[in-house]
Amino acid sequence: MELTDGQTAVTVLCAVAIVAGIVGVVVPVLPALPLCWLGVLVWAVFGGAGWGRWVVLAVVTLVVLAGTVVKYAWPGRNLKRSGVPNRTLLAGGALGLVGFFVIPVVGLPIGFVLGVWLAERVRLGDSRLAWPSTRQAVKATGLSMLVELAAALTVAAVWVLGLFLA
Repeated sequence: MELTDGQTAVTVLCAVAIVAGIVGVVVPVLPALPLCWLGVLVWAVFGGAGWGRWVVLAVVTLVVLAGTVVKYAWPGRNLKRSGVPNRTLLAGGALGLVGFFVIPVVGLPIGFVLGVWLAERVRLGDSRLAWPSTRQAVKATGLSMLVELAAALTVAAVWVLGLFLA
């Protein structure tokens, strides 16, 4: 595998985009899967000749699309089954966003949990009844992050494989 300076620069840029996308799963400010996909797209377009790059891009596109669908469908189905309404999640998201700016690093999860608990407390009228819903929302968020992380890591693995085979 011989690379020119331009191809090397594109490959390094792609690697940085994929790593930033993986970090974006944990730091929700970055669009994780779109960033990973964009990195592979740039690599396929500008990284040099070879039809193998387009196969890698096609596989990565399928992984990103499937990961995005599963990321929302699976936890959403679990939340619907447990009876947590969408407005509760919106309240958690809004307070999580406020928490992100008020308490750096840990404010987002703290704000999300507090927002979900407060919304459920108001909806159900009892603190003890609000905790099961809050736990379900936190579990769903964790499941969503795990699905997104698995998809991002799969994108990275397919791309690295493509580096050697394409």
